Amino acid sequence: MKIIRKMAYMISENSVFFRTIFRKTSNFIKKIKYKLATIGIKVDDKTIVFCTFNGKSYSCSPKALYEYMVNNDKYSDFKFIWGFKNVEQYKYLENNKNTSVIKLNTKQYIKYLAKAKYWIFNYKIPDYLYPKKEQVFVQCWHGTPLKRLGCDLIHFDNVLNTMEGMKKRYKIEASKFTYFLSPSKFASEKFISAWNLKEIGKENIIIEKGYPRNDFLFNYTEKDIKKIKAKLGIENEKRKIILYAPTYRSNQHEAGVGYTYKEEINFEHLREKFGNEYIVLFRPHYFIANVFNFEKYKGFVYDVSKIDDINELYIITDLLITDYSSVFFDYANLKRPMIFYMYDLEHYRDKSNGFYIDLEELPGKITETQEELEKEIERIDKNFKYDEKYKKFNDKYNYLDDGKASERVVEEIIRNGGIKK
Repeated sequence: MKIIRKMAYMISENSVFFRTIFRKTSNFIKKIKYKLATIGIKVDDKTIVFCTFNGKSYSCSPKALYEYMVNNDKYSDFKFIWGFKNVEQYKYLENNKNTSVIKLNTKQYIKYLAKAKYWIFNYKIPDYLYPKKEQVFVQCWHGTPLKRLGCDLIHFDNVLNTMEGMKKRYKIEASKFTYFLSPSKFASEKFISAWNLKEIGKENIIIEKGYPRNDFLFNYTEKDIKKIKAKLGIENEKRKIILYAPTYRSNQHEAGVGYTYKEEINFEHLREKFGNEYIVLFRPHYFIANVFNFEKYKGFVYDVSKIDDINELYIITDLLITDYSSVFFDYANLKRPMIFYMYDLEHYRDKSNGFYIDLEELPGKITETQEELEKEIERIDKNFKYDEKYKKFNDKYNYLDDGKASERVVEEIIRNGGIKK
C-alpha cells in the first residue's frame, strides 16, 4: 500500500486532473475515518489544541497565545495540547504545566482534536477536518497580506493548483472558522474578501486586536538577544546583521523535489563588498525544499532556516532584506531599516499573486538588480532615519501592536465560552 500511495502521489504531482481526483478521494476517506475515530468523544471546555504551520514549528500567534495562558493563573486548570510532526524536538514543552506534545495525525492527536473545545492554528487545516458545532476554531493566520490570497486572486501561476481549486479550498476552510485574528482594519478587510466571509455571513468573526505574534517585539530583553546569538554561534560577532528572508515562488516546483530556490543574489559579490561590515542570516521560506550551499559562504552567510520563531531573528537584525514576504509588516514594529529586492517584480505583479497595497507605501526602497541592492545597503549604512513615510506605514498597518495583543485576544476567545455573540 505504501508503494501504491507513493506512486499515486508522484503521478498527482505531474497531472492536475489526477491530482484533483486523488485529493478528493483521499479527503473523503480521511473524513470518514476521522468521524469514525471520534464517535462518542465529548468536548472538554478546558482543553486547547495548538498547531503552527502544519506541525512544523513552535512559533507565531499560537505560540504567543499559549505562552500567555500557560503563564497566567487564570488558566491554570486548562489542558494544552501541541501537535508537531517531529515530537522529540519539542518534548521540552512538557516541562510546562498541563502541556502535552503529540505527534500530528496519530490516533492520540485525532482524539484530542475531537475533545478540545478550542483549536488554535495559524495555517490552513486539512480539508477532512471539521470542528463540531460546540468547538471553537481560531484561525490566527501568519501575517498581514501583501500578496493577494484565495478568492481575491486575479492571476495565478502555482504549478500544483488551479485558481478554481485554490478558491474552492479557501471557501471550504472559511466554513469552519469561529474566529479569525487580524492586526488592523486593512488586514480585516482583506481576510474577509480572501475567504469570502461576507457571502457566508461570517464577516463578524474577525478579532481585530493586534497580532499576538508581535508581542515579543515589544517585550524582548537583552537576555533574549544574547540567547539567540549564542544559539547561532555569533555571540562574539561584531559585524552588523542582515536578515535575508525571501518568499517562495509558487511557479518554481520540481516533481519529487518540492518548491525550489533560484539564487538571485550574488552572495560572493556581497561578501567582497560588505564582508567586513556585515554578516547575512539567510532564511528561505519554509516551502523551499532544495539545499542551499551554505558551506560556500561560511563565515558570511548563516543558515537560519531551522529557527522556528522568526521574531528571534528580527530582534538581532540591523537590516532586513525581503521581497513579497509579509515579514516586513511585523519587522516594521522595530522601526529598523529594510530593503525590498524584487528582481521579478513585473512577473509577480502581473502574472502571479499580485498585491493588495500600492508598493509606494512600503517603508523601504524597492530594488530590482544586484547593483541597486548594494547601493541601497551603502546608503542605509550611512544614513537611515525613521521618517514620516515609515511612521505613516506603521500608523496604518501596525497601530494595534503594543505587546498586549495576546491578552486581548485570549479574553475575547474565552469569553462566552468561545461562542461568538
